[in-house]
Amino acid sequence: MHQLIEGVHKFRNDEFGNYRKLFRKLSQEGQNPHTLFITCCDSRVLAELITQSQPGDLFVVKNIGNIVPPTSAKGDTNSTAAAIEFAVENLKVSDIVVCGHSQCGAIAALLGKTPLTDLTPHLRDWLKVAAPVLETLKKDYTHLAKSDEQEIAAALENVLFALDNLHSYPCVQDRLANGSLRLHGWFFKIATAELFAFDPDARQFAPLAAEK
Repeated sequence: MHQLIEGVHKFRNDEFGNYRKLFRKLSQEGQNPHTLFITCCDSRVLAELITQSQPGDLFVVKNIGNIVPPTSAKGDTNSTAAAIEFAVENLKVSDIVVCGHSQCGAIAALLGKTPLTDLTPHLRDWLKVAAPVLETLKKDYTHLAKSDEQEIAAALENVLFALDNLHSYPCVQDRLANGSLRLHGWFFKIATAELFAFDPDARQFAPLAAEK
């Protein structure tokens, strides 16, 4: 906590001056993010850092395993679904990025490599949402023998699972139909900070290319 408090004071005293006009503008005009960025709670995956975005650019949702439940998912609350609807319908974002990553603890737990106990009932139930990823792994990736290869495959399929589920939201369907919304699947490799993007035509992930 001491480190956090020191950071707050450092920002106010040393850094805020560089952002003063921007924060004043955001305070007066409200937020107008261009992208909903859905990624994992993992402390090594920072959307603003890896995309070099400014305050107000991204509407970020972080959850365990960057899982996107289908709109039909049952439960007392679903903050990820609420965030999707708010970003798409109220903020009118033009893009949605689902970004998975390497060495994901949620994926390891989904694969049964991390024990789930009676003390983590919410985590257990949340990971059940991504059960179809396991079925895909059993069906299409039986040739993968190494544990790390299985984890990467599951993490990539989890991103595709999220993209499929986004299509189940009526607000997303409407915006996709009129061409005002685009969906993107990304994968972040922590060790090298490489980003890979899913190419729907090639049906595979490839290094994220710079736009011309």
